Amino acid sequence: MKQSWSRITFLCATALGFAVLFLGTRVLGQGPCDGIKSACISAGFVPGGAGSGNGLWRDCVNPILQGGTHSRKSTKAVPLVDPQIVAACKAQDPNFGHSGAAAAATSPQASAPPTTVPATPPKALASSAQHPNIVFVLTDDLAANLLQFMPHVLQMQKGGVTFANYFVTDSLCCPSRSSIFTGCFPHNTGIYRNRGEDGGYSAFMNRGNESHTFAAALWSAGYRTAMMGKYLNGYEPAQNPPAAGWTSWDVAGNGYPGFHYTLNQNGQLVAHGKQPSDYLTDVLSELAVQFIRQSGGQPFVIEVATFAPHRPYTPAPRDAGAFPGLKAPRTPAYDASPNSNTPRWLRQQPPLAASDMVYIDEAFRKRAQSVLAVDAMIGALQAAVAALGQEKNTYFVFSSDNGYHMGEYRLMPGKMTAFDTDIQVPLIITGPGVPAGLKLDEMAENIDLYPTFLELTGVESQANVDGHSLALLLQGQKPADWRKAILVEHRGPLHESRHGPRHGRPESSDPDAPPVKSGDPPTYEALRAATALYVEYADGDREYHDLVADPYELQNSFSALTAEQKSALHAALAAMQNCHGAGSCWAAQHPELAGQK
Repeated sequence: MKQSWSRITFLCATALGFAVLFLGTRVLGQGPCDGIKSACISAGFVPGGAGSGNGLWRDCVNPILQGGTHSRKSTKAVPLVDPQIVAACKAQDPNFGHSGAAAAATSPQASAPPTTVPATPPKALASSAQHPNIVFVLTDDLAANLLQFMPHVLQMQKGGVTFANYFVTDSLCCPSRSSIFTGCFPHNTGIYRNRGEDGGYSAFMNRGNESHTFAAALWSAGYRTAMMGKYLNGYEPAQNPPAAGWTSWDVAGNGYPGFHYTLNQNGQLVAHGKQPSDYLTDVLSELAVQFIRQSGGQPFVIEVATFAPHRPYTPAPRDAGAFPGLKAPRTPAYDASPNSNTPRWLRQQPPLAASDMVYIDEAFRKRAQSVLAVDAMIGALQAAVAALGQEKNTYFVFSSDNGYHMGEYRLMPGKMTAFDTDIQVPLIITGPGVPAGLKLDEMAENIDLYPTFLELTGVESQANVDGHSLALLLQGQKPADWRKAILVEHRGPLHESRHGPRHGRPESSDPDAPPVKSGDPPTYEALRAATALYVEYADGDREYHDLVADPYELQNSFSALTAEQKSALHAALAAMQNCHGAGSCWAAQHPELAGQK
């Protein structure tokens, strides 16, 4: 529509006169952005209605900001808004209305969630049963075999729900964390690596993901939100500001060593040295306790993202002597010999040397030592919540961004594979209405945390978030038609070369670059069902494990499948890796796999 809005208003005055004038007066009585949103709501558009053609953001707010054009998928007429109000809104908040619809229209690679952070803080809520608190502790590279050293986490298992089949969208830090923040698969966030054009903090920002996190949604609803510890790979405290949607921000860059790091604390740089009091996990614990104490009756959501137990596996000085003689678990997969059906990237892996085993045992012992401080932090956070009288109104969530293999499949310590050692991680939740000691077999994925957090806090979720809320499961209910499979997406890491990416020496600037012999699989897409793992590698290899007959994923039996089974697996995987939004992705995660158990 190329005519000016003033001319349209003039020509239509006879027919629409009072209606348009009323709308203009009503909008002018508010802030410009709030006025546009109110006009859309008055016209019948609703949050999360994009799939039905009456979505508040995609079908109304965005078209108004883009010039008043009608959304081609809209089932309702977009209301007329004075162009001066539109201009004032854009000046007040240039990011207002940047929803997934606009991104999807220009890029098939990304479909960002729709929540937008307002320019000014929302009205504060009062803490209540309708608006409970959430304390989310996210560890780095923690595998389930470390839980035995964490008594507070074990107590959480006794007092809450454990998800026995919880997986990540990629067994690599930044893609996994991006999925947690946004509730979307890597093919919708556009984040596949820790560095480069499709990875890391810069890519997360450039693709518009930062204003579409669960924190942004909860902050906009009136929650106090805190981000502490590790944000995304490539975040530099001295160069990058606090992210949108967080009330409080205490984030480090390279905090992996545990000492000699700098925190960006709400825009102020605070350097820490090598004293025991500088140990990062303990510092985060103190900051988190302080944030909780300052809640002042307002509901809060806090994410404490520890760098522990990530390499170099630095324990708190007080714990450096713990667990003498401890060795890494020797499962049937430990130092397992590849066979002729093993994918090429793994087939030539040599046996572990005696020195390799010594290193693995030392690394496992240090990892066990480093989680002692994480566990102590959880105890401190629980005590802080209890001191406020909020223990019955607070959810505690414990998890990890990915797992970690240590000697399995002859691999040195690392991640990034599609094996359960790397993609399956703990998820333990306690809180109001959560049954004690319940272990769930339903398949869950890290994209589910976003909609779960929103539903638990009474904030409406969005249709083009890929995940599915776990709230019903947390109430002890058994949905009749739960998902049958989850999706894992991984791209091979970038490597340094004068001639561009190649297979060779990994990026020295990436603490998550694969160490020697730790495993460096090529790009792959994987489907993990309850009783099977299916992987399609970019080099043409295919991998299938019947987890009933082969629980340690040692025998690739893809060649034994029938043509019908292979076709069904490929179609199911393709449907998941091309899904966009809650409805589409939920449907894709219910595949009919011919002949599969």
